[in-house]
Amino acid sequence: MDVRGLDVEGALLCAPPVFTDERGAFASPYTESALRRAAGHALFRPAQLSFSTSRRGVLRGVHYTAAPPGGAKFAYCPHGRALDVVVDLRVGSPTFGAWDSVALGGGEGRGVYLPTGVGHLFLALEDDTVMAYTLSREYDPANEHSISPADPELGLELPAGEGAVLLSERDRAAPTLGEARARGLLPDYAVCREIDRAQVAAG
Repeated sequence: MDVRGLDVEGALLCAPPVFTDERGAFASPYTESALRRAAGHALFRPAQLSFSTSRRGVLRGVHYTAAPPGGAKFAYCPHGRALDVVVDLRVGSPTFGAWDSVALGGGEGRGVYLPTGVGHLFLALEDDTVMAYTLSREYDPANEHSISPADPELGLELPAGEGAVLLSERDRAAPTLGEARARGLLPDYAVCREIDRAQVAAG
């Protein structure tokens, strides 16, 4: 597996080999030993597996979990195609406010690891796009927050020509990065790092 760092500190892009024959294809997007070598340590013990299905033009995010409790995530696209975006929301991080994007799906098996405090967004590029998530902590809506994907301070670049973008009311009403920071809603970098270390120890 090829694993490389993204422009957000601690976020990783994982590109596994894809084996094909007359029956179809096989790939393993998440391999703990490869991620351990790339990160220099174990990442997390999975607590929940989830997936979403989206029509073309659906945009979900920027979503993140309050820290504490925090939680890391591994996301990949087993069906369809998506533009996946990671955003550093950790106050005090060396890459605070930075973002990076990668194309997922299309049979490539690529996935993205997001440490605690890193926001996640994706745009579905095809109908019936499936995004699968492995979470280090069970989902609790009381701990979930959003940042506006239209925040000019973030300056997220989304592909043109994808038709009308569909957002939930929650995402449409989400605060900007500056507003969330002023309200004390953003996670602290040091706290996030400690949560990730604790999850590794617990695993």
